[in-house]
Amino acid sequence: MRVAIGSDHRGYLVKDKLIQMLEGWGHTVRDVGAHSEESVDYPDIAALVGQLVAQQQVERGILVCGTGIGMAITANKIPGIRATTCNDEISAEMCRRHNDVNVLCLSGDLLGERNPENMLRLWLETEFEGGRHARRLGKIADLESQQLPERTESGE
Repeated sequence: MRVAIGSDHRGYLVKDKLIQMLEGWGHTVRDVGAHSEESVDYPDIAALVGQLVAQQQVERGILVCGTGIGMAITANKIPGIRATTCNDEISAEMCRRHNDVNVLCLSGDLLGERNPENMLRLWLETEFEGGRHARRLGKIADLESQQLPERTESGE
């Protein structure tokens, strides 16, 4: 599988561990940065990974920042991206099975010394179930193209 991976400065060390795992399992990894612990803006990195996934240059994306939350918010702004933060094996499996999540966002701070190997392997290997879940994802995708109704000052 082709995987794009990126982090900010707080996720840099975890990102390097993930790259070693991914390459050890035979995946092709595209590292978009950060390449040191020097401060960078996470939205820039999340946009790069999200664009690579949305343009189908890679099948999946992985993002790491302090909490994973900012990366997920940013990546989800890109049409076609379904990003979420996961901190355990159950959420990693279910986000794939029911939501076809294509960008995994992790917390560099919360993972700490924990080994994310099982969580990462589950996320990579779990297939999307489709069926009723595909219908629901279609409804989510429809929201990307909708314009919000105009509101008056009175809120009506």
